[in-house]
Amino acid sequence: MSHEELPTDNPAVVTCGLPYANGDLHIGHLRTYVSGDVLSRSLRTLGQQTAFVSGSDMHGTPIAVNAEKEGVSPEAFALRHHETYEETFPKFDIDFDNYGHTHDETNAELTQEFVRQWEANDHVYEQEIQVAYDPEADQWLPDRYVEGECPYCGEHARGDECDEGCQRHLEPGDIVDPVSTLTGNPAEYREREHKFLRLSDFQDYLNGFINRLEGTSNAQNQPREWIEGDLQDLCITRDMDWGIDYPGEGAEDLVLYVWVDAPIEYVSSTKQYTERVGTDEYDWESVWKDGDSEIIHVIGRDIIQHHTVFWPSMLKGAGYNEPRAVCATGFVNLDGKAFSTSRNRAIWADEYLAEGFHPDLLRYYLATASGFERDVNFSWERFQERVNNELADVVGNFVNRALLFAARNFDGTPDVELTDETEVRIAEAMDDYEDALNDYDIRTAGEVAVALARYGNEYIQNEEPWKLDDDEAAPVIRDCVQLVKAVSVLLSPFTPEKADDAWSLLAETGSVADATIGDCLQPTPETFDEPDGGLFEKIDDDRVDELNAKLEARVEATEAAEPDETEAESETTEETDAESESESEQSTGPADVEPVSDDRISFEDFQDLDLRVGRIESAEGIEGADKLMKLTVDIGVETRQIVAGLKQLHDAADLEGKRVVVVANLEEAELFGTKSNGMVLAAGDDADLLTTYEDAEPGTKIK
Repeated sequence: MSHEELPTDNPAVVTCGLPYANGDLHIGHLRTYVSGDVLSRSLRTLGQQTAFVSGSDMHGTPIAVNAEKEGVSPEAFALRHHETYEETFPKFDIDFDNYGHTHDETNAELTQEFVRQWEANDHVYEQEIQVAYDPEADQWLPDRYVEGECPYCGEHARGDECDEGCQRHLEPGDIVDPVSTLTGNPAEYREREHKFLRLSDFQDYLNGFINRLEGTSNAQNQPREWIEGDLQDLCITRDMDWGIDYPGEGAEDLVLYVWVDAPIEYVSSTKQYTERVGTDEYDWESVWKDGDSEIIHVIGRDIIQHHTVFWPSMLKGAGYNEPRAVCATGFVNLDGKAFSTSRNRAIWADEYLAEGFHPDLLRYYLATASGFERDVNFSWERFQERVNNELADVVGNFVNRALLFAARNFDGTPDVELTDETEVRIAEAMDDYEDALNDYDIRTAGEVAVALARYGNEYIQNEEPWKLDDDEAAPVIRDCVQLVKAVSVLLSPFTPEKADDAWSLLAETGSVADATIGDCLQPTPETFDEPDGGLFEKIDDDRVDELNAKLEARVEATEAAEPDETEAESETTEETDAESESESEQSTGPADVEPVSDDRISFEDFQDLDLRVGRIESAEGIEGADKLMKLTVDIGVETRQIVAGLKQLHDAADLEGKRVVVVANLEEAELFGTKSNGMVLAAGDDADLLTTYEDAEPGTKIK
């Protein structure tokens, strides 16, 4: 990878974590795909050659289990969902250059080619392992056919992941007290030969890779536990019929693990794109095999390990290029709570469109409501606020005012030069936009576009051209027409249809999607007509009340129909069916935080908390725990050992010497066999540690 500032002369590919072909899409699922689409469009706006690819993940036990329940073949079941995704994504202007699936011939052949290359390079070995077996069903139990207790944290776990506890990847035979999901009976472990990819071969390589990797901080920090610890080899075969056959002799009755063929679909989909457009337009081998390229993965944060440990090892072992960046998005919550598909507590993709809302409104909200790696807290009220206050009042209002005045008074662009002040303002916005994208910060890039429109609104309001004669008004309106063009270009990746409408109002030729950032300062057309209305319609309060009432009624109806059903958190569709749980957004401003609790405590209750300034003397990860660190903290009167969930979010070396806020009179606890005497306070899912404004001494009481 080049790691040069974007745009580079190298071809780029942006991929999105494959949606798992196992259920309907809601707006929580759409966040990753909208983010990937915005990023790929933005890179093209910078002038970067970019392909945007993905595909449906068709294999794995959840699909086989659900297909069996429906009485259909796994292929028919998965294809039905794949076709739904193919139809849904374009409705939100998620414009993949190629969208395939893991069961097609291209991916099957390329996956087997990868495995043969690993074998040729001596990265694969065979080993007898314990695999769960159901004697009553006379069947092996891979992955989600078995559940039981996690060997690391003791929580309930399913198949290949501890989805209710420590989130660790689990290998066959790891589950304690296994139970068959087919019959509900206890399973037994039997010896079985399986194939393994020797990840330990890549440990030194991964240590360097994770330090080169760009993208979001959670993708850079979370994998260090696995990479810097004892890296366990990956079992790459499963005992089932549904999947890609293991190539070669001696494994005819085994298929490849879903996490082998799923990421290889990134390569396969890129290859299919080349086969359609030709190597002169885009050469997949130059991206994945030859020279420098810019490979950027946009995924959900629940599959970071797979993309920063498994996937780079798979690529390295087969002689392919490594990713330049991994950008892991947070989840989307619904009014402070996780989506619950079992209770129908979700905003479904088709439902959003059926309500008559333009897709650009949701695209803008999902891409700019919070930073890439933070959760987005959706509610109809927050959605209304962002649409009304930013898109309608700022962008739409500015475009309409500027072009209406220009068309009525000058028949288009006034015949004067752009002022130096406005040219500098647009140039600064272009630089800020480019800087944001090089930081993979699409939220800030979107804010740059809206800020430029806000500047234009203030400019018109301050100059009051309607009070000036034409000679005096001409420079003001000339500037504003140029600002409209710049806003259209910069906002295009976020609201492609509405930005193109603004482009057309200017009588610009072609589509704004083909414009690059340099066009922001190119001359505007001499003549254009008056706009016939605003770009964005406001959402009124009655509409929001109606939408909330519909959601509440639907949830109540579902709960009444199934009163005993346990609440299940929203299912992620990104290359796994593991259920996802996340807290609401905590640090992105009033529109994106969880509502304050109505339950109050007395001042006397607050005084019972003994909050002290502490200084972290040392920090180290707790073996076997994904999230936990053991801290030694000086609180003035003594030094305490405190366990904190910082492992995936902070480097141990960076914590030493940091001042923090400690709850000193919390009851002692034991976590993962380690005593914890106190609590370190932090904000949000990224564990933003609370500290002091100045250098208060350890032990200072917080009042």
